[in-house]
Amino acid sequence: MKNYTITVNGNVYEVTVEEGAGSGAPAAAPVAAPKAPAAPTKKASAGAGSVKVTAGAAGKVLKIEANVGQSVKKGDSVVVMESMKMEIPMVAPQDGTIASIDVAVGDQVEAGGVVATMN
Repeated sequence: MKNYTITVNGNVYEVTVEEGAGSGAPAAAPVAAPKAPAAPTKKASAGAGSVKVTAGAAGKVLKIEANVGQSVKKGDSVVVMESMKMEIPMVAPQDGTIASIDVAVGDQVEAGGVVATMN
């Protein structure tokens, strides 16, 4: 069994290949979920907050609906992502002020990735 790292269209995949029985040709194991893109990560602003707004599912950022310094209420949409052809809002977990937006439209984000911070 051998492990390989493969990059396809900017997405990094960890793949395990094992010898196939009888044919002598290697059979690919199921492909793991893509890792974070190899693009440079966004830096949080100096005033980054302690409350994180995270992605509920892996996907692509479609819209940024809040701005740094904007007051938001619990449940207000901060970033809208597309996952499996559905638009999913990433919402403020509590009342507060947006301290940083850590993604840009078009970015790929893993489930649990930080999309913004709040105070």
